[in-house]
Amino acid sequence: MTAIPEEVRRLVDEREAARRAKDFAVADALRARIRDAGFEVEDTAAGPRLHPVRQEPPPSVPPLLRTDQIVTVLDQPPPFEVSVHWLVEGWPDDVTRGIEAFGRHHPDRRVQHVVVDLVGTPPATWPPGTEVIRLGDDVGWAAARNAGILRAAGSIVLVVDGSIEPTGDVLGPVARALEDPSVGVTGSFGIVTDDLREFHEADGPDVDAVEGYLMAFRREAFERGLRFDEKFRFYRTADIELSFQIKALGLRATVTPVPVRRHEHRMWTATPEDRRAALSKRNFYRFLDRWRGRFDLTVAGRRRGSS
Repeated sequence: MTAIPEEVRRLVDEREAARRAKDFAVADALRARIRDAGFEVEDTAAGPRLHPVRQEPPPSVPPLLRTDQIVTVLDQPPPFEVSVHWLVEGWPDDVTRGIEAFGRHHPDRRVQHVVVDLVGTPPATWPPGTEVIRLGDDVGWAAARNAGILRAAGSIVLVVDGSIEPTGDVLGPVARALEDPSVGVTGSFGIVTDDLREFHEADGPDVDAVEGYLMAFRREAFERGLRFDEKFRFYRTADIELSFQIKALGLRATVTPVPVRRHEHRMWTATPEDRRAALSKRNFYRFLDRWRGRFDLTVAGRRRGSS
């Protein structure tokens, strides 16, 4: 049995006196002091009883996994409406901000948040219910994204960057857009190209690629094997390459306007300019190696009737 300090007993007596005098404000303040001392007061017909405050165990640290240790749920029926997939390469507060904003603006939806953490963020950082996959910092961007996709338990999968903060209903418009079976990917920011070398922003609705700030898919695409190309260790152009994979299946990439705020894109600003340029160029050449000449997959090419 836990010993009760004399100071706590004295506070209990003072609280009882305040209750008898109907000074409930003082009684409540004394209850709070008793709780701070590690005890909870239970008022019974026989008088107050004290119980030690139940100590919640600290959140457990997720195990450090390799990507080949991730157990897929893509072969199971989806229990959630939407899975929102986040990647932490630093700046976990950005992702927390996004998760909390989704909760505020979608309180009635069954949403799963999957965080792939490459930097060992303290578990207490994440809002309750967040699924966290902890990988080593040697894992590249695309491989980390694919690891999170394996855990997507929603009928719709959103790949979202930590710079994005919802300011209203995002999931409703996205779900309606994906009801069209011709749409393979949709999102709030689209780009097009005339020459497969330079891309520029476009309002859509049809675009050549959806940018990785927010990309939405039906989960069935990943069930059938769609994945980011894991040669993309840096994020640049990986979103374009995946969009072209989808378009090569005869599906569309579209823009769906949704209410979001774009904050600083940390990975871009934190990467030294010369390294950023080298990584971006390497990724773009990889994209060209696979899709060079595929103007038939572009909006401009289809308009010109190229093949």
